[in-house]
Amino acid sequence: MQFYRDGYRPGDPDVQPATAEASARSADLPSEVDVLIVGTGPAGTVLAAQLAQFPGIRTRIVERRGGPLQVGQADGVACRTVEMFQAFGLAEALLREAYWVNEVRFWGPSDEDRSRIVRTGWVEDTPEGLSEFPHVIVNQARMQQFLLDHAARSASRLEPDYGIEFVDLEVGDGEHPVRVTLRHVEGERAGEEFTVLAKYVVGCDGARSAVRRAIGRELRGDAANHAWGVMDVLAVTDFPDWRTKNVVQSAGKGSLLMIPREGGNMVRLYVDLGEVPAGDASIRQTTVEQITDVANAILHPYSIDVRSVAWSSVYEVGQRLTDRFDDVPADDTAGRMPRVFIAGDACHTHSAKAGQGMNVSMQDAFNLGWKLAAVLRGLSDEALLHTYSEERHAVAQDLIDFDRFWSAFIAQPTVDPAHPELGGVTPEQMQTEFARQGRYTAGVATQYRPSVLTGTGEHQHLATGFDIGTRFHAAPVVRVADARRMHLGHTHRADGRWRVYLFGEVDRVVDAARWLGEDPGSPVALFTPEGDDIDAVLDVHAVIRAGHHDVDLAALPKLLLPRTGPLGIQDWEKVWAVDPHADVFAERGVSPDGAMVVVRPDQYVAHVLPLSAHRELTSLFLGNLRPQRVPALG
Repeated sequence: MQFYRDGYRPGDPDVQPATAEASARSADLPSEVDVLIVGTGPAGTVLAAQLAQFPGIRTRIVERRGGPLQVGQADGVACRTVEMFQAFGLAEALLREAYWVNEVRFWGPSDEDRSRIVRTGWVEDTPEGLSEFPHVIVNQARMQQFLLDHAARSASRLEPDYGIEFVDLEVGDGEHPVRVTLRHVEGERAGEEFTVLAKYVVGCDGARSAVRRAIGRELRGDAANHAWGVMDVLAVTDFPDWRTKNVVQSAGKGSLLMIPREGGNMVRLYVDLGEVPAGDASIRQTTVEQITDVANAILHPYSIDVRSVAWSSVYEVGQRLTDRFDDVPADDTAGRMPRVFIAGDACHTHSAKAGQGMNVSMQDAFNLGWKLAAVLRGLSDEALLHTYSEERHAVAQDLIDFDRFWSAFIAQPTVDPAHPELGGVTPEQMQTEFARQGRYTAGVATQYRPSVLTGTGEHQHLATGFDIGTRFHAAPVVRVADARRMHLGHTHRADGRWRVYLFGEVDRVVDAARWLGEDPGSPVALFTPEGDDIDAVLDVHAVIRAGHHDVDLAALPKLLLPRTGPLGIQDWEKVWAVDPHADVFAERGVSPDGAMVVVRPDQYVAHVLPLSAHRELTSLFLGNLRPQRVPALG
């Protein structure tokens, strides 16, 4: 991380100096805001952490509860989510606290005695090379608190307004066209309603979203017909794999998914409670003792003696999805700009078996946050906001399809060799399918389709390991200035900036950087507001095919050592060389001719282009950025 760029100050560098506006903020909600976030769930907290980086954007977040979440339902943190946390500077703290899921073990009925289970195999949880980060387990409440703390430490000092519920909204005209009715639910003012005018409202208020209802959207899809009991337990057991992730199939007694929790002791159990007749709500009355009994029947000859239950639930979540994630009528997408958005469970619900709910919800907000910031900062036209629903609806549909398949697959009974005609899956089939789905459950299978934000693949061959439309896959490099080995992309912060990586021999990289930094028609000149730092919108990095001792920093263009910040000092962290232990050019299939890899603010690859593709690069940004006055180079 970089700090002291505006002068030395003592104390924790993660705590930014508050702006004057933040220091003077009233405890009450203002009458007008730029963005009102409803709900402090996974989506709401990511959006708050993202928008808090822009003190000039007046953001507030309201939550019906009287305080932060204490015990959360979700716990699986996909590799892609850890990558996103790295952009907020939170991955290190997250990984220190988390349980790391290293492998998955499989148990099924013994051939000798089908009343007993035996271990049938194992697979690596995350295939080698899929991400530099592991799949981990952390309670949802902790995930949200990491993000809330990050927002509170920002210059905006953004913190939730608790004890306030959303009532209704109306969209009209004017600079703040959304009139929101809110209500106090606690204290002396309980029951008192008041209104706030907003430019944009984002409903992150869960599956029963009042914001979704207010804009006339509905969740549609399949009703659930299979129930699962879930509980976080501290227990004494003779089961030998208590501290690994396990998929357990029994002979006729159901199945069980076992996931160890952070802290070294707690374990989450998902226990199959069987088929549920339509409209029968009695399954929800199942007690912890009954869930434990079913678990012990499945685990025979092993058993668990539950000493404490931190949290439990019974759920029958079906796969449901709204038709759009904003308030724009389907027949008026050209003439009507979105003003109200929904994210996370407010627009898609599914089972917990794939471990994607919290992760996809957070990615919804990460997709939307930088777009709202770009529009509100005057860097992009409002039309950019249409891409949120277009991109994330397709991702949610993929999730629904995957969850429908996966939930049905793991709920199948194990095949009885004596009666194969009854159907089911073999332990080998379960293990193979688990391994095959690794890319999806790691959260890295998303690929955005070509659009104004995502180019087409005619130059993909120049960097085959950076698939256009997928998340930027970090790789080891060496920073030239200080010889530090790290992953390329770990300097990518959630700050709303685009990244342009110039890969190649030093002379070709220099030519590309000189054009970007010195030509008045380049994207850097066209899209950087006058008076802003040269890297305020487009952050350009060089990745040179050479060892770090062979790169002369003094010979590089100013763009690669820009003088920025209030003191106008050089930034030494934009030039990279090949790591002798892992050549990024070989690891990511970068052509000997070099390549430009353009990365969106949410870490997705927007385009791969030749280093000389001036017109194509400018055209990409003209599709989503608003030209500014040409800046003077510092």
